[in-house]
Amino acid sequence: MQAKVLVTREIPKPAIDILKKMCEVKVNELRRSLTKEELVGEVKDIDGLLPLSTDVVDSEIMDAAPELKVISNHAVGYDNIDVEVATKKGIMVTNTPGVLTDTTADLTFSLIMAVARRVVEADRFTREGKYKEWSPTLMLGKDVHHSILGIIGFGRIGRAVARRAAGFN
Repeated sequence: MQAKVLVTREIPKPAIDILKKMCEVKVNELRRSLTKEELVGEVKDIDGLLPLSTDVVDSEIMDAAPELKVISNHAVGYDNIDVEVATKKGIMVTNTPGVLTDTTADLTFSLIMAVARRVVEADRFTREGKYKEWSPTLMLGKDVHHSILGIIGFGRIGRAVARRAAGFN
């Protein structure tokens, strides 16, 4: 008999396809988070739960899932899961550390660039019809190259941001 897995929100199809090779998979297709009551109703006979960071998996959820063996959080963290309760019940909890390191560093650097070059301000200025003609100091912004970048926290993401900044001399 195949293990039954509940995926609480739509995730990329290739991941679902891999799960379907080994498990009976049910995916929440409501395009919204399940309410606590809905989640309690869905977990009754599952072996595995694949929640997102927006899903709170507490003792009430785990108590409603007597067959639950593993909770694989589709997130870097796991603060949405009561790990202490899971441990007491013998339920393994996993997460996906590092999966968003480069994505977050890319976004961070894009925000640095957008602020330095006044992208949002210039967009609004143009959309409001205020742009009349080019001027050498209009929306000049600041160069990122040869600037000093302070990074608060030098973990995986901080180091990834620093690698991107290195290309700007």
